[in-house]
Amino acid sequence: MQLQELEQKEKELETSMSSPKVIRDPQKMKEIGIELSKIKKQLNRIRELESLERKIKEAEEMLGEEDGELKKMAEEELGLLKKKREGLTKTVEEDDDLPEDLIMEIRAGAGGDEASLFAKELFEMYSRFAQKRGWVTTLLDESSNNSGGYKEVVFEINGEGAYKSLHLESGVHRVQRVPNTEKMGRIHTSTASVAVLPKAREVDIEIRPQDIKVEFFRSSGPGGQNVNKVETAVRIYHLPTGVVVASQESRSQQKNREQAMTVLRSRLLAARLQEEAKKMAAERKQQIGTGDRSEKIRTYNFPQDRVTDHRVKESFHNIPGIMQGNMEAIIVALQNSDTRETADSLSSLIHNS
Repeated sequence: MQLQELEQKEKELETSMSSPKVIRDPQKMKEIGIELSKIKKQLNRIRELESLERKIKEAEEMLGEEDGELKKMAEEELGLLKKKREGLTKTVEEDDDLPEDLIMEIRAGAGGDEASLFAKELFEMYSRFAQKRGWVTTLLDESSNNSGGYKEVVFEINGEGAYKSLHLESGVHRVQRVPNTEKMGRIHTSTASVAVLPKAREVDIEIRPQDIKVEFFRSSGPGGQNVNKVETAVRIYHLPTGVVVASQESRSQQKNREQAMTVLRSRLLAARLQEEAKKMAAERKQQIGTGDRSEKIRTYNFPQDRVTDHRVKESFHNIPGIMQGNMEAIIVALQNSDTRETADSLSSLIHNS
């Protein structure tokens, strides 16, 4: 959203806040207040960076002065301004106002049973990482196979900074190793796709009752056999978008319905944010991909004990430790790269305003 659009949106929201109809509706007041707060924060960031850019340009022009004293002053001021800009851009995060919590979905891709085993290992890796951070992991839905792996698993992670730490994990993860069932010692390549969604609140996404279709069914275990005699599992269809979600981990039908609605809101919020991100900087939004071996963001090479993240072009060793949740080095490298790209995106937004 351009600067002028943000300013216009700010005026519209402020006008809405004073509307008698909105004043009589506490929920609507809360929703508008949250949105207005987000807009104001965005505007403050852009205006502060815009002011710094102007001052930097003025200081750079003064470098051409013949007066040695003035030139020295300009150099000192320029250095201070650039440091301030660097410090500001490091704190700039487009997702500052997003929920702290997240919904993660992991699906086995190419590679059969080996892919499903890898999907389960990724789930365990993220769960251990969350545990080390003091976050809470809640399983929402799973689809297992006879090998003991996951065809698909959906879970929630709740904790301060969870989404900011893990949102860059979205994409295709590739594993290269010799499966236990391989008699010839050949290395196999398999994939699993990871989707990280900000956990949406009711005020973030409105879902009208007439826009959903709800079905109830019996929970299933490995191989698809029914494990419950009562239809406690819930499947929800979002008719306008075609999005389908399910939840079957709880024995309570109501609890499964609430969890399924949470996943649905999060998927719809993620889709909206992705569309907004494309307008500002399409390259910053990592796509999940199809699960094909050629589409990858990270490779876990077990024979060489190396994890390579292809976006930052860095490799990390000690795969056993990483799979135990010791991912801090990878997370930091991704966040540092993302901060630089965020600064570039905001700079582009300022110059194009």
